[in-house]
Amino acid sequence: MPGLRDIKPTRSELINLKRKIKLSERGYNILKMKRDGLILEFFKVLEAAKNSRGELQERYNRAVEMIALSNTVEGTIALKAAAFSVKETPTISLKSKNIMGVVVPEITASKVKKGILERGYGMLGTSSVLDDTATAYEDLVEAIIRSAEIETTMKRLLDDIESTKRRVNALEFKVIPELSEARDFIKMRLDEMEREELFRLKKIKKRGTA
Repeated sequence: MPGLRDIKPTRSELINLKRKIKLSERGYNILKMKRDGLILEFFKVLEAAKNSRGELQERYNRAVEMIALSNTVEGTIALKAAAFSVKETPTISLKSKNIMGVVVPEITASKVKKGILERGYGMLGTSSVLDDTATAYEDLVEAIIRSAEIETTMKRLLDDIESTKRRVNALEFKVIPELSEARDFIKMRLDEMEREELFRLKKIKKRGTA
């Protein structure tokens, strides 16, 4: 097994190591900035998610309340007939947007909210309770769509934050320290080799003058 004196590094190896350290430190700073930026964005989305969840719960409670009331006033058969009379269903459009390199969904919907005449069941023979029930469920669908976009965005940001944190920690606690240790060792060994060479030359010179 070779000892320290058998290891003979070169200046080019030292230069390459220094270059790798600089690149690693630059990458570390960039990733750290990205991580911090993503965390700020995450907390913004988290606040929106809290509001979205509250709104979703409220609209769900309202829809449940209205369907129970409508079932009492109109009856089950009339309620089902009104539900099946709807011709146009909501259309969901899914796009994407970029938040600091993280691709997140942008969900839009059309034909969710309908006018009374667009619901298909007609105005004769029905009460305003049925209209209010339809409105409550349309509001609930809109809240579900908004919540889906926000929750998915939050999850993707969180996943990328965790991934970026792992890379930052790997650079900070493993890659850069190991490269720095190797650089220091090579520098020390090169200094030793220079001293040994200088000592050898002095001995040769001394022999030559003897």
